[in-house]
Amino acid sequence: MTRTLFLNARLIDPKSGMDVKGGLLCEDGKILDVGAHISGADASQVVDCKGLVLAPGLIDMRVFTGEPGSEHRETLATASDAAVAGGVTTIIVMPNTDPVIDEPSLVDFIRRRAEATAKVRVHPMAALTQHLAGEVMTEIGLLKEAGAVAFTDGDRTIANTRVLRRALSYTSAFDALVVAHAEDPDLTKGAAASESEYAMRLGIPAAPAAAEVMIVERDIRLVELTGARYHFAQISTAASLEAIANAKARGLPITCGVSAHHLALNELDVGTYFTFMKVKPPLRSEADRQAMVDGVASGVIDVIVSSHDPQAADTKRQPYAQAAFGAVGLETLLPVALGLYHDGKAELAHVLKALTCTPAKLLGLASGKLEKGAPADLVLIDTDAPYVVDPSMLHSRARNTPFKGRKFQGRAVKTFVGGECVFERSGPK
Repeated sequence: MTRTLFLNARLIDPKSGMDVKGGLLCEDGKILDVGAHISGADASQVVDCKGLVLAPGLIDMRVFTGEPGSEHRETLATASDAAVAGGVTTIIVMPNTDPVIDEPSLVDFIRRRAEATAKVRVHPMAALTQHLAGEVMTEIGLLKEAGAVAFTDGDRTIANTRVLRRALSYTSAFDALVVAHAEDPDLTKGAAASESEYAMRLGIPAAPAAAEVMIVERDIRLVELTGARYHFAQISTAASLEAIANAKARGLPITCGVSAHHLALNELDVGTYFTFMKVKPPLRSEADRQAMVDGVASGVIDVIVSSHDPQAADTKRQPYAQAAFGAVGLETLLPVALGLYHDGKAELAHVLKALTCTPAKLLGLASGKLEKGAPADLVLIDTDAPYVVDPSMLHSRARNTPFKGRKFQGRAVKTFVGGECVFERSGPK
């Protein structure tokens, strides 16, 4: 029996609204007690938090890995190394692997492989359609029974409206969450940027930003027909934000997320063809970026994700139009999100809510809160620590970060999973 006592902490629990100085006691991986009244207790280990923020460990709802099939990009083990360094204790992996996670045996493989190799909790989303082809839906009930926490085709939009309607009708019978990527596949085919004067000057093939809201509005109509629980994985335009806000106001079961890089970067950051800025959806205008920040602050945007998508160096060392999409982000997720707090856009607890209890609620997870009986998945955060991103110091197997040399304020100091310390920062790393 291992009992750990955390003392001298600023406890922030976005779920309950708690923000007090106090302590937390955990035993055998679960929280025994928490609050301002805890100043001492019998424990085999004592962690002096030195006044830093102790919060639920982060839950990242959008992580791509290369396992199985492309382990040279990232394995579940290396992704978990990056996660704990970023204060993330739960990662939700996408089914876009080789083979695609579209059968119960593959969901089981991911779970068993993660238990054997990863430091964090790993839950797979299963494919919504077989082979991610957008034509035939998968066995939703069996996949959910095997452990899939939601259903998605990852970074692919299902173009066939009839297939999507059937899938939504079917998933609603299981109260399963559908997570969608919103980009019109025909309008965006071959595009590498968002249409703008800047993209035109660089000569980069581009697609209109409206390609996103067109799918958002289509899918809102399908949710009206089916009543399915629907989550837009990441939006990037003010028009999409407005459409989703209106849908929420009508009481539809719709939620949405935004990636950290769409909160911090805009189309001008592409600079002179810096391919690490090539992400899907593409970086947008400064007005759209500011709308994303406002969306988090207002609560219309429910979660913030890393959209961690590691790529091999040779696929990024290409002309911009030919380079692979994707950026790593597990270690920069928290520093980017804290920028909203430091800029006065949102309270700290509000920012952490989008990274902890809200994704837990959407996915039906027991973590994401400081509550008696909950898993002791915790992160100790120094909100003022200066941080300059050095790609060579990242823990991910890939190095394609769009934040090279960027300065942030605040990062994870220690990370605990099930009460056990799985990461402790030493020195400037």
